[in-house]
Amino acid sequence: MALEAELYYELELPVPMTCADGTGIEKGALLELNDDATVTTTNADSDKIVGIAANEKIASDGVVKIGVYLRGVFIGYAGTDGVTVGRAIRMDSTAAANEFSVASANEEGIVGTAWATAADGERFKFLLNPINPVLA
Repeated sequence: MALEAELYYELELPVPMTCADGTGIEKGALLELNDDATVTTTNADSDKIVGIAANEKIASDGVVKIGVYLRGVFIGYAGTDGVTVGRAIRMDSTAAANEFSVASANEEGIVGTAWATAADGERFKFLLNPINPVLA
């Protein structure tokens, strides 16, 4: 996977979460939350975002835990629609994995807040602060 998020400033230490032994996860990958605090890489369709992988997980290495940043300042890549400073961001569902775009109101899968305005493919800083509203 390309375009992994890069830690810029650590606000909290990573938390160990469960992952499947047969799964490979790259450091800097955006992770979605599944049942019982288990994580997988997101597939960019407004998943339940929990955080960013703090380390690499090699597939079938016998390890079933991975460090996950739940908050922090990261450098990421803007998707096709770009991002705007101060706006909530989500995974860009029309672009490559780990690119971000501005989120709509009440949208699921909020990753955090853009700290800069960036066009398609540009790097920008963002605050990782996942929000997954429950919509009735």
